[in-house]
Amino acid sequence: MRMNPSFLPLIRRSLGLLFALLLLGAAPLRAAYLLIPMDGAQKNHLKAYGIAYWTLERDVEVMWLLNYRGGSFMCKYADAIEKEMVIRGVSYQIIADAQSSALLQEIADPAVNQEVIKLTKAPKVAIYSPKTRQPWDDAVTLVMSYAEIPYDVIYDPEVLSGVLPMYDWLHLHHEDFTGQYGKFWYAYRNASWYREDQAMSEQIAAEQGFAKVSQLKLAVAKKIREFVAGGGYLFAMCSAPDSYDVALAADGVDICDVMFDGDPMDPQAQSKLNYDNCFAFKDFKISTSPYEYEISTIDVTPQTRNLGEKNDFFTLFEFSAKWDPVPTMLCQSHETVLKGFMGQTTAFNKQHIKPEVLIMGETRSANEARYLHGNYGRGTFTYLGGHDPEDYRHFIGDPATVLDLYPNSPGYRLILNNILFPAAKKQKQKT
Repeated sequence: MRMNPSFLPLIRRSLGLLFALLLLGAAPLRAAYLLIPMDGAQKNHLKAYGIAYWTLERDVEVMWLLNYRGGSFMCKYADAIEKEMVIRGVSYQIIADAQSSALLQEIADPAVNQEVIKLTKAPKVAIYSPKTRQPWDDAVTLVMSYAEIPYDVIYDPEVLSGVLPMYDWLHLHHEDFTGQYGKFWYAYRNASWYREDQAMSEQIAAEQGFAKVSQLKLAVAKKIREFVAGGGYLFAMCSAPDSYDVALAADGVDICDVMFDGDPMDPQAQSKLNYDNCFAFKDFKISTSPYEYEISTIDVTPQTRNLGEKNDFFTLFEFSAKWDPVPTMLCQSHETVLKGFMGQTTAFNKQHIKPEVLIMGETRSANEARYLHGNYGRGTFTYLGGHDPEDYRHFIGDPATVLDLYPNSPGYRLILNNILFPAAKKQKQKT
């Protein structure tokens, strides 16, 4: 029987369609999921977080595999995501449906301390910092720039104008919310940068209707407290946690000496502090000497801790991924013992930490906490001591840390954990 030639084009099209369908059917078997390992196999841990954020920006759900290979990420395969990882130098694996199903089944085992957290939306991030500062002045802006995670820089005028509800996550620059300019007066009062910072702060205070910088900063601190109470995520490092809580405790009390605000401090200031206003700390003593480079006894001092660069380490606590997913997320790392690093506030005296605040990392030999987390209203706060995870003693004027030299920094990973934390789908806390 001879075939009608008119059917040949139809047959060719049908065969072509069948071939395409076969390819599409086979593709998921070859490339169903992208796994981004976060253990020792990862070439660039820091940029991997940027990939997770970039993927969320494109409305693709990312699974955070808590405690699986250092806190790995996994998402549905897409050619664009794979190409972006190649461009950024991030290690990845392509796994089939059967492999991903087996992996998720393994994690779901009640006997395994692992969990899957779904990241659903890229959080909108704000950095509280003077507009004159460069990204390398602060470890958080430095690592966000390196990981290519977008952020907005806001400062006192923007905070007071009410922009904070537009954001999910706020980082506090190494700021002194007490109005004492970081207690740098004794060592740097004649330095041009100190005078410029003071003049700028006084100008902003006047423009916002405040007689003193301390009053301006207290108003900003209260706005930030409203942000957290309403469900915001706050992350602060170095002097910000210390000075922020001190400023709240000193609401209505003058703790600034004459060189900071033009008049003497209240001689009864210490007895008038209200620790109930604080997020994390209690029963601390404020430093009343302008010659002392400390704001309060919240911070440990080199004299009391007896540690140097060679023996300064802190340990991350292990939490139950299934029962305590929040601290588990915040502690994801390929290392559990991390190098210590100093700052205006290096670590937190345990005696001054409120009992309801969770300690997530500590230097046991010095009886000090390095990494804290707590709830306030419908939001959360996380405090990390120290200035730069890869620069043990960072001095003013020192060159910027080059993160290309530290792409696997476990200390910088803690910062990036906090940035992704708000992207997690809210899950009912188990009790």
